Amino acid sequence: MNKNTKLTVSLISAAILMWPLTGCEQQQPQSVSADTQQLELNAAAHWLTTTQIKVKQAQNSANLYLVKIDDYSLAPEQAVVKAMPSAIPLIAAQDNLQGLYPHLKDFTNYSVQITPAEAKHWLRDKVVVVQLDKNENLLAINTVQSGFVLDDLYTRGANDADEVADLGAVVNQQNVSFKLWAPLAKQVSLLLFNADKTPFSAVPVTLAFDNNSGIWSTEIDKSLVGKYYKYQITQYQPSAEEVLVTEATDPYSLSLSTDSLYSQVVDLTAQQTMPEGWATHTVPVVAAPEDLIIYESHIRDFSASDNTLSDPAYKGKYKAFLETNSVSINHLKALRKAGLNVMHLLPTYDLGSINETAEQVIELDETIGELCRMFPEVHICSRGEIQHKTVREVFASMDPLSTDVQAVVEQIRAADPYNWGYDPYHYTVPEGSYAINPEGTSRIVEFREMVQALHGLGFRVIMDVVYNHTFQAGLNPKSVLDRIVPNYYHRLNPITGAIEQSTCCDNTASERVMMGKLMVDSLVVWARDYKIDGFRFDLMGHQPKELMLVAREAVRTVDPDTYFYGEGWNFGEVANNAQFVQAIQTELSGTEIGTFTDRMRDAVRGGAPFDGGEWIRRGQGLSNGLYVIPNELQPEDKQKDEYLLSMNQARIGLAGNLANFKVKNEQGLWVTGAEVDYGGAPTGYALDPADTVNYVSKHDNQTLWDNNQYRIAYHVATEDRVRMQLLALAYPLMGQGIPFIHMGSDLLRSKSFLRDSYDYGDWFNAVDFAKQSNNYHVGLPPEVKDKDNWDVIRTLLKENQGRDLVKAADIEFSAMVFQEFLRIRSENKLFRLTTEKQVMDKVTFHNTGPNAVDGVIAMKVSDFYGEPVLDKRQSLMVIFNHGTEQIDLRYPSAKLYRLHPVQKNGVDKRVQQAKALDGRFIVPGLTVAVFMTSHKD
Repeated sequence: MNKNTKLTVSLISAAILMWPLTGCEQQQPQSVSADTQQLELNAAAHWLTTTQIKVKQAQNSANLYLVKIDDYSLAPEQAVVKAMPSAIPLIAAQDNLQGLYPHLKDFTNYSVQITPAEAKHWLRDKVVVVQLDKNENLLAINTVQSGFVLDDLYTRGANDADEVADLGAVVNQQNVSFKLWAPLAKQVSLLLFNADKTPFSAVPVTLAFDNNSGIWSTEIDKSLVGKYYKYQITQYQPSAEEVLVTEATDPYSLSLSTDSLYSQVVDLTAQQTMPEGWATHTVPVVAAPEDLIIYESHIRDFSASDNTLSDPAYKGKYKAFLETNSVSINHLKALRKAGLNVMHLLPTYDLGSINETAEQVIELDETIGELCRMFPEVHICSRGEIQHKTVREVFASMDPLSTDVQAVVEQIRAADPYNWGYDPYHYTVPEGSYAINPEGTSRIVEFREMVQALHGLGFRVIMDVVYNHTFQAGLNPKSVLDRIVPNYYHRLNPITGAIEQSTCCDNTASERVMMGKLMVDSLVVWARDYKIDGFRFDLMGHQPKELMLVAREAVRTVDPDTYFYGEGWNFGEVANNAQFVQAIQTELSGTEIGTFTDRMRDAVRGGAPFDGGEWIRRGQGLSNGLYVIPNELQPEDKQKDEYLLSMNQARIGLAGNLANFKVKNEQGLWVTGAEVDYGGAPTGYALDPADTVNYVSKHDNQTLWDNNQYRIAYHVATEDRVRMQLLALAYPLMGQGIPFIHMGSDLLRSKSFLRDSYDYGDWFNAVDFAKQSNNYHVGLPPEVKDKDNWDVIRTLLKENQGRDLVKAADIEFSAMVFQEFLRIRSENKLFRLTTEKQVMDKVTFHNTGPNAVDGVIAMKVSDFYGEPVLDKRQSLMVIFNHGTEQIDLRYPSAKLYRLHPVQKNGVDKRVQQAKALDGRFIVPGLTVAVFMTSHKD
């Protein structure tokens, strides 16, 4: 320690805090006097490497010191006074960190003379930077943010924390090893429990600390397999401002008790954790990522409304995927036969918002009496005559234009069994609420049964993962990471030190080595031990691009044909590469890590995801009438420009969203995808078709059906509304890149206009695979999300005069036409080109330039150009007619083509009126027609 600290206790007492003295007794500090700076208390100091610190300087600061505080009973000023004799001065120094921390570019760089051993010791208590002016008046006390220096101290060596391959409770040949990375802890013990959660041992097992890696560990014999455990940790907890003894489950948990209160020792290679045939069952393969056709499926939605299950207890459970003749499984079989080959499942990992104890959950098929036992304050509980009826029956009897249904759903949603699950609790254990038995290894077996069953049906399985935030942090009941290494795993505001929450919740700092390691290790477990074939990343742009590439390579060591994709949105505290190079759309170009393209989505369905009120109706898109079937709110002076831009955005989307692909614009000029505008950003950003995931709806925001009803002109007939839905769905299926379909879109699925159904139960989220209802107009959507849209909804329901209400025959028609689209795509490699060059060579657009026929996109994909991809060369012409009238499209070689046999022999009589004649194509209104030829045109 530095013994030449300039500032003394007496100087602080007299000059800084100006404490009045009575005899020798110091009084409590008064407010800082008017002629001094207001004292700043924040976390604007960042310890980055052992000897480098960046600080946001207070005005007039002259001298800075690093101070370790270990007396937490004192006020901040008093604690500083007491600790100053051991303070270390900070020395202004050149920044040699090479721009590694761009969000701290306005902070001043300092060096600190401290050894790694001393730094490790200091970090186990509260560390602050004290700023003084030239007269040694106290200006600021900055709590030090230490996440990056922990990486420097514990992960930069050859054999330290990030090289450890067996964190958690790992069953070895002779014993069970327990390893917990907790470098700030003063002591860690292991608490062991029996199946009934009584203590297995009266005395906690004390773990040994390795100062090199920061890991606490012990080894115990294999009799512990199946036992439950927690860690007991003694350390300084910043959220409490004191040293506490707390308990925590294992962030590397592989099995859990009901409600995730205890971790469990488990061997995932043991027979009792596997269903019969698990180790040898066949996993479907694909030749290239572009062969994937993805169906996004919420595990509960899949079967919660299915009344044909062999056991009603399977509703909403993993077991529903094992059925052989339910309507939900039969629908999957039909989709698979047509060419669908990927089930994207959400949520799958252990989450924090659903109670896994059945007695504490309210479901639609329970009685109002049972609901009122838990929620006596609900207004319908005063009606004695309905107490024996089910919640479902009572909801069905309510006026869907009243606010009654949504009010009850809002009141009980915390206790229903529904959530999208974007609230991760433990990253590497299956969610228990979907298991018949959530206790211990039962949920593991049931999850594996589901995966095995889907593989057996011919589907690859992709799971939704959420490593960008946690459900809770600090010392909250469902916090894990912050209980173990406080303020490390979460991204903190650079000034206040508060956890950033731009994702919705407590953002994780995946740029930190051990958070990145936790993510990578978790992904490997899912791929290796659960045979998961790919991963969809929530808010992937909040993670470093480098980490995504490292993670994929790690997964490829156990599953070479995995596919990664996710939300590459650019926003929040990391936006525009503010803290690292992000995993966003533009940065991932050429990596074959896919990103959802909002460009095609917005062009096709219209508007923006968070539009509301009048604007949600005003924002028409190509599939619901923009320009060619305008609704009453379309501004005549602006809709043509919006239409022309949307057409070019759609064309670029169909061409894989490639930055370098060229189309002829409305002026007759050739422009690249990157030159087509998307709100100031490039429309085309991809460099490979696998960079792009094409979609027009997913679980977020309104369903495609609801989006369309908001925007479709009132006079449009039911039949044409169905065709508009199919027109939209054709875009991802006929485009280059990877198509992504929201479960039930093919069945005209509605959520009764609900924008964000994440926690609003089975009533609004129902999917009817029996095809009797699309769940439209079952109640006004909840007030907290959609009150601003209620008047719009009431008006359009009135003005539509029932034209938006579909019958079973409409749903069946939609399902069958969608399956025809699937067959057309899956049976022809021209829709699944695998390189930028192939797309550039083979895809061209006609009906472009100043003389284009309104409402028509004509895309040719010809194998007669470039290297062939088919055994027998062929050309396709796909024509989208967005208008209601038949179009006559001039094309010199049209007579060489014929309507695709799938459509010629299909269920859609209107598309069968499409013709390829001498010099022209005839295509009926609101139709997607696919023509083909084996001749070069």
